[in-house]
Amino acid sequence: MPEYRIIVDLSDRRLHLLDGDRVVRTFPVGIGRMVTPTPTGDYTIVNKAPNPGGPFGVMWMGLSQPHYGIHGTNNPASIGHIVSHGCIRMYNEDVLALSKLVPIGTRVTIRP
Repeated sequence: MPEYRIIVDLSDRRLHLLDGDRVVRTFPVGIGRMVTPTPTGDYTIVNKAPNPGGPFGVMWMGLSQPHYGIHGTNNPASIGHIVSHGCIRMYNEDVLALSKLVPIGTRVTIRP
């Protein structure tokens, strides 16, 4: 049984999925702008919502930090850039793949 956890590196705009201490997948992400930065710290995934509508693409995974989450996008050109209101933005196909692997309760560490 995998022991998944997520590490988001804001400096290189990458989300790493780990099984134990081994990186099993890495995805490019968009992160928060200077005026609406992505919060650093340790969180958990508290909910999942497929097809949330609006700019959130095909999947929303809410974090234990209220109003923040990992989600898809309706603007794939934004991935890899400093563009969001603080959330972790992923390509739709990537967030779907990730959401199928990680259960609610998965630890998420966001580091500078």
